[in-house]
Amino acid sequence: MATRRTTTKPPPTTAPAPVVPAPCQPCGGTGNVAITVRVGRKRRPVGQQDGLCLNCLGSGTDPDA
Repeated sequence: MATRRTTTKPPPTTAPAPVVPAPCQPCGGTGNVAITVRVGRKRRPVGQQDGLCLNCLGSGTDPDA
């Protein structure tokens, strides 16, 4: 009589989770920061506008990660 052969399946392999870069702290991951607008001879502040984050240069990811 023939013997019965059993085979085992290899365990399913899962792909590693993608590495998500940490968001930049000064801009919160947006790439923009608020810049104060100053006018006049006494350089008084009148408002704010969006400016490029100098820490991450607008990419939104932490450069030290």
